[in-house]
Amino acid sequence: MTSPVDTQSLMLQMRSLAAEASSQAGAVQKVETGAASAENFADLLSKSIDAVSAQQHKSGDMKNAFERGENVDLTDVMIQAQKASLSFQAMTQVRNKLVEAYRDIKNMPI
Repeated sequence: MTSPVDTQSLMLQMRSLAAEASSQAGAVQKVETGAASAENFADLLSKSIDAVSAQQHKSGDMKNAFERGENVDLTDVMIQAQKASLSFQAMTQVRNKLVEAYRDIKNMPI
């Protein structure tokens, strides 16, 4: 079973990951150029999509286990479902921003 979600620790983890990502982005930008940066971005995007997929699968597995009557707490199932939903919504927003950036670049005058 999973432990209850502590919102304060979750927020601290999110902030530390954001700070780490911003510091790594600066280091990567200084060291790498062109295609190498694009490969790293593609890898980052691919890993993010895989993480969202894993959250969705874990949520589905927990729901199925609860429906079968296995020893799974309903609150854990609901929390995992919310995590999966939130990660999917965040990925959708990232996709929307990428599409918007692509359209802006495409419509730039030459």
